[in-house]
Amino acid sequence: MIPRYTRPEMAAIWTPESRFQIWLDIETLAAEAMEQMGQVPKGTTAAVRERAKFEVERIDEIEREVKHDVIAFLTNVTEHVGEEARYLHMGMTSSDVLDTCLNVQMVRAADLMLAGIDRVLAALEKRAFEHKLTPTIGRSHGIHAEPTTFGIKLATFHAEFQRARQRLLLAKEEVSTCAISGAVGTFANIDPKVEEHVAAKLGLTIEPVSTQVIPRDRHAMYFAVLGVIASSVERLATEVRHLQRTEVLEAEEFFSAGQKGSSAMPHKRNPVLTENLTGLARLVRSAVTPALENVALWHERDISHSSVERGIGPDATIHLDFALHRLAGVVENLVVYPENMLATINSMGGLHNSQRILLALVEKGVSREEAYRLVQRNAMRTWKKEGPLNELLKGDADVSARLTAAEIDDLFDLEYHFKHVDTIFARVFGKA
Repeated sequence: MIPRYTRPEMAAIWTPESRFQIWLDIETLAAEAMEQMGQVPKGTTAAVRERAKFEVERIDEIEREVKHDVIAFLTNVTEHVGEEARYLHMGMTSSDVLDTCLNVQMVRAADLMLAGIDRVLAALEKRAFEHKLTPTIGRSHGIHAEPTTFGIKLATFHAEFQRARQRLLLAKEEVSTCAISGAVGTFANIDPKVEEHVAAKLGLTIEPVSTQVIPRDRHAMYFAVLGVIASSVERLATEVRHLQRTEVLEAEEFFSAGQKGSSAMPHKRNPVLTENLTGLARLVRSAVTPALENVALWHERDISHSSVERGIGPDATIHLDFALHRLAGVVENLVVYPENMLATINSMGGLHNSQRILLALVEKGVSREEAYRLVQRNAMRTWKKEGPLNELLKGDADVSARLTAAEIDDLFDLEYHFKHVDTIFARVFGKA
């Protein structure tokens, strides 16, 4: 079953029609290699290409009797090809077809997901430069820390998705292998040159040792990477969800004309897209453990992995592909409120400057421990709304003995925190 959250391009990779067409391509290319080596009569491949076709319903009908999908497929193809079909699948085993096909599908899926990551990266870069110097409060433990900019906040995600892209390229390479090696991978009944031919035509590399199946550590790595990327999607989605909270409202998902947030409360503007992304990330990560457990198969092969992959293959790739494009749309249309961000910074009476005061006192000869104590006792008063931090510091005899009122006010300059924004942007984007 194709999941609800689906883009047609990705769903098409996992349809029965697509799977059987790849099977037919593999069988035809193998026959072509054998024909070129003189192992099957000339004209065999041409006849197959001219007459071969299949019907999903007919394959299903045959499989209900024979209980074997590849045999059902070959039987259906034979019904159309005729005499020359006897040269299909010569010396091959089912996993030669199944595993090579799965890898083709995973490579194609990776290409679509890479396009999704590229869209996310483009959106993040555009919005990061738009808000390069938009002040916002940084938070640690959910508590105000020091100011940053909304552009820097988006740049952190851009750097993360750059890494996601590199990981997915490696994962794609990991599964870009082909196995046409026979019953236990020894090539006893098929020439290794057949495998080389099929691999080259499909844009794959040959699997060094395939023991009848392509080793599942490759697939485990692929799905693990999808899980990591899903977690990056969730991290950005969670940030938006927090920023959209009513008491924060520093940014929010675009709310279109006519959109409704609640069946009961007409005022609601809920972060439904990013909440959806959080859920999709959980679904993608749910594929990781089964993929890891697929690595340990019995001896040369069993099929305990097969039922797992028929589920997690389409599910994980379809969900992540959809999530990437939904995330890109969220970033592209994100509504940002710089005035609310600035108000948030100013809401705590200058507490975000506590480290600057501490360091300034240290530079005036106060021990770090004593400087920390002096700043903290005033900061705690500001926390209790007894006054702005700079005014409380000016009225503290121990502080004013070291710092003048003008020096204290200078230490509350917001722009001080942004002097290295260009350096960060150059590191992330290659330009400031």
